[in-house]
Amino acid sequence: MPYPDPTNPHPMPGFPQVCFIKNTVSNPQIIIGDYTYYDDPEDSENFERRVLYHYPFMGDKLVIGKFCAIARGVTFIMNGANHSMAGFSTYPFGIFGQGWERVIPTAEESYKGDTVVGHDVWLGYDAAVMPGVSIGHGAIVAAKAVVTRDVPPYAIVGGNPARVIRLRFSEEVIEALLEIAWWDWELDKITRNLEYIVGADLEALRSCQ
Repeated sequence: MPYPDPTNPHPMPGFPQVCFIKNTVSNPQIIIGDYTYYDDPEDSENFERRVLYHYPFMGDKLVIGKFCAIARGVTFIMNGANHSMAGFSTYPFGIFGQGWERVIPTAEESYKGDTVVGHDVWLGYDAAVMPGVSIGHGAIVAAKAVVTRDVPPYAIVGGNPARVIRLRFSEEVIEALLEIAWWDWELDKITRNLEYIVGADLEALRSCQ
């Protein structure tokens, strides 16, 4: 059964602004799932420029699942952006060395962990995701939202700071969708059952398992 080639960076002929970015990201600290795309008419292949303050010595990872849609201008702020707030000044004197290194902060003071985006997540135009945040499967982040805390699965969040506007489905349906986890199916099975995946009939989707 035919389906789009996940190894083709530009799956839409004549439309290079859409890119399956797993094929173009080279940083081993950025992990991207199959079919996750970035849409940017200026440079869709250079998604890594949207991941800021991602210094190797911090050791943090950006993990984005499969089948995610990332709109133009989405930015991930990584742990290297954090400054210690434990003392009177937040200025990072220590990073410049030459005698100032004695006050370089410990990683624990500014490290919030990996940033993790689940599967089938839609990140809207110009949204910003802060360090250490987890965004659950099936969530939607509204345009220009600033995500400062974890987002539940299948939640819609918006604003600055982003807050839950509503859940897309009832808790019972969300639990069932997480159990079904269609994104982990074989591609042939996904392709055969697209109508049920994009539809809203839970029992029909369950019957595909």
